[in-house]
Amino acid sequence: MDGTGLARRIVADAAAAAADLRERTSTSPCLATVLVGEDPASVTYVRMKQRRCAQAGITSRHVALPASIGTSELVDTVAGLSEDPSVHGILLQHPVGRHIDERAAFEAIAPHKDVDGVTMHSFAAMGFGEPGFVSCTPGGIMRLLDEYGVELAGRHAVVIGRSAILGKPAGMLLLARNATVTYCHSHTRDLSSMIRQADIVVAAVGRPRLIKGDDIKPGAVVIDAGYNAGNVGDVDFDSAAARASLITPVPGGVGPMTIATLLAQTVEAATRQLAGA
Repeated sequence: MDGTGLARRIVADAAAAAADLRERTSTSPCLATVLVGEDPASVTYVRMKQRRCAQAGITSRHVALPASIGTSELVDTVAGLSEDPSVHGILLQHPVGRHIDERAAFEAIAPHKDVDGVTMHSFAAMGFGEPGFVSCTPGGIMRLLDEYGVELAGRHAVVIGRSAILGKPAGMLLLARNATVTYCHSHTRDLSSMIRQADIVVAAVGRPRLIKGDDIKPGAVVIDAGYNAGNVGDVDFDSAAARASLITPVPGGVGPMTIATLLAQTVEAATRQLAGA
């Protein structure tokens, strides 16, 4: 499943929408990125997102904060961006440091600017099928499944991982499309037997090559949302590809879709805000 090609089309559509918005309102969509400390991986991710913003005609405003910042200062910074009418979307880069209450910082993001889909409001909207912004990686996964015509209704989807911004919302979005969803995690007994029952596998646990080809039901669709050192996913690609009907590579599968979804939702947020919606 080619996430790179689909992401390119999504970004092109977002760029066209941003150009139209700019022509009508003389305002470009603006994404504020907030980075705590100088974690090399986080710095790289933020720079990548800034480059993609530029490609899509989205203004990026970067807020770099020291690793020593406390929860209250971070919350104040994020709340200030939420109140700034020139900022249309906010991305708080994870992780923020163990001494910080990350959830409190996320909740300082106004729901209408939560283009990364990390707040409790956004999760509830996903769960109840109400308007809002989806978590970007699960949202990108759903776009990939649709692109390849994967039927979800009545299919058994097994999600391995239960993080608040990946595993849990991925399951909620699949459930909303009438899939039967099973969550697996570190306490699941006989994980391999659970995976073998799946028509759709979503691997989102962050353990390199955890899932082998023998775990995959012949003909299953495999979504590898893991990313580990050395450009390795949570699925052993070669052995799984021999049994799966469709599979996402790492890199080039889910990753590009995450950023594309972020950019598309930033443009959507700007459009709503400038229309007074």
